[in-house]
Amino acid sequence: MSTDFQTWATERLALIETCLENHLPARNCAPERLHDAMRYVVLGGGKRVRPLLAFAAGELNGADEARVTLAGAAVELIHAYSLVHDDLPCMDDDVLRRGKPTCHVKYDQATALLVGDSLQSLAFQLLTESRLTEDPYKQLEMIKHLAFAAGSRGMAGGQAIDLDSVGKTLSLPELEFMHIHKTGALIRAAVTLGASCGDHLDDAQLKRLDHFAKCIGLAFQVVDDVLDAEATTAALGKTAGKDAENNKPTYVSILGAKQARELAEALQQDAHRALDQLGSAALRLKQVTDFIIQRKF
Repeated sequence: MSTDFQTWATERLALIETCLENHLPARNCAPERLHDAMRYVVLGGGKRVRPLLAFAAGELNGADEARVTLAGAAVELIHAYSLVHDDLPCMDDDVLRRGKPTCHVKYDQATALLVGDSLQSLAFQLLTESRLTEDPYKQLEMIKHLAFAAGSRGMAGGQAIDLDSVGKTLSLPELEFMHIHKTGALIRAAVTLGASCGDHLDDAQLKRLDHFAKCIGLAFQVVDDVLDAEATTAALGKTAGKDAENNKPTYVSILGAKQARELAEALQQDAHRALDQLGSAALRLKQVTDFIIQRKF
């Protein structure tokens, strides 16, 4: 097996793109405007970090790649729906995403709401219409895990806390609590679902894997906050400086950019330590971790 991360990632990104292309309704399928908008927001853009984490986790225990592809695509659909809703005027009110107009700008707000609803439903369709593991009860647990991660005690709950925190000063533990839910829950779900497609992992292995996922979920958000403060709109593909403009509490506003970068690096090291105990099969997880920390977009 080649250890080259870029080659590995490019091949898996192609698998995810093909899977999403094949499972999204065709543009000429009624209602055409809704289906065109769904394809517009999902295809041909994004880092696809969550599917990459699912693939990397699946390599820990010999997961079938076709099964992991479906699981990773399901998580990516939830993520895409969350971005569409986050960009709405009633939420973060943004006009640019992945280098192009946001869904409600390109279409309209009602269509954007329905796109999000439809992508969420499609995610669970993907998890239910194919066999992702030999144990049906384990597959039910996968569905439950993604539902929990996307809901009020996960991503949606974190977004609610985020909206309620605008203009407020949060402590570092309060900010961490918010992002464990808003960003971290779906990243942890991607890791869990990828590993669930493979052979059994014992409790100790699962505990280390979840600790890794918690670290990298927080690290992803810390890096996002730094990039929002320091990168350009062209590099990010979305409006830079939006957090400061909206007076949102971030790792940069609380710690400053230098300490925020140091925190990301500390979380990276903690994630690596958790993976060290999982052996050489954790190589891809380490590489995705480094990509998340070192990215410029």
